[in-house]
Amino acid sequence: MTAVLQRRGIFQVCAVKMASNSVAALVMADVIDYEFGISAVDSGYLRPQLDAIHLIIEGDRAAVVDTGVNSSVPRVLAALRAKGIAPAQVDYVILTHIHLDHAGGAGLLLSQLPNAMLTVHPRGVRHLIDPSQLIASTEAVYGSEHMARTYGRILAVPPGRVIETPHAASIALNGRELVFYDTPGHARHHVCVFDAKSRHVFAGDTFGLSYRELDDGGRRFIFPTSSPTQFDPAAEHRSLDLITDLRPPAIYLTHYGQVRDIARLADDMHRLVDAHEQLGRAGGDAGSERHARLKAGITEMIRGEARRYGWPLAEERVLEIFAGDIELNAQGLAIWVDTLTP
Repeated sequence: MTAVLQRRGIFQVCAVKMASNSVAALVMADVIDYEFGISAVDSGYLRPQLDAIHLIIEGDRAAVVDTGVNSSVPRVLAALRAKGIAPAQVDYVILTHIHLDHAGGAGLLLSQLPNAMLTVHPRGVRHLIDPSQLIASTEAVYGSEHMARTYGRILAVPPGRVIETPHAASIALNGRELVFYDTPGHARHHVCVFDAKSRHVFAGDTFGLSYRELDDGGRRFIFPTSSPTQFDPAAEHRSLDLITDLRPPAIYLTHYGQVRDIARLADDMHRLVDAHEQLGRAGGDAGSERHARLKAGITEMIRGEARRYGWPLAEERVLEIFAGDIELNAQGLAIWVDTLTP
């Protein structure tokens, strides 16, 4: 059942699906409300439904999982305000990892939340306190012009507001336990967060990406992201096993929102991580043609998944949606292959 409402000049879409393996989700403007006080807020990064920030609300307290970029901060504050949560009622800003589409707005958001502490993997702490190297590495991937236009000025996080979250660390949000797991594969500074109340997992990029435009009859797909510079297939397989061993009914992806049917998606992730590894090894000695060959191989994987899932969009549009991922996955694979050379 789908209803469209108009209120105060803003279209609000209420999409409700009733199925044994799904959850009723309320989509209002750029916010999707799930159960257990969990919501996804569209960060506005690059295009709609690319980059989600997740909220966890427990009573009159809240946590923000990942931050998007600086321009995402007003969206987060507006979503909190709409839920009756004032800035002073946010206890935590939780980073799954420090790539700027996840953490670029951390310093600015924290400056607006007077009582919040920021959690991050120990490997990421120094890059948030002094973001100069993080900025330089991002510029190396995207270019300085894109960096300035897309991310703006990255604000440092005060050292006294940082909590390191190594493997098995936990925090309490108004009594609600959140447990951190070290989950490299996409990045060595990546954690996934297990919510003891819902038994759901916030997976950042470790469990891949799944764009809502490509859902067919509510059936989700999954695809790995091997973005530069720390992709590691073996570590990725171990992290996937760790996540599935937690047996979460649902996982929240930064790209994008909630997925279920976890066993099936995990199998797809293992299969596609293997395919990326094989592609990287096969194209590792292609010289100046390597990048083009890697991109072509990833493009063929995406075409294969489109056929497997029966995605409802034309191939041209599918490849537009994945254009950034194809480029970054190819770069990440090339960097990984270079680490294999003695």
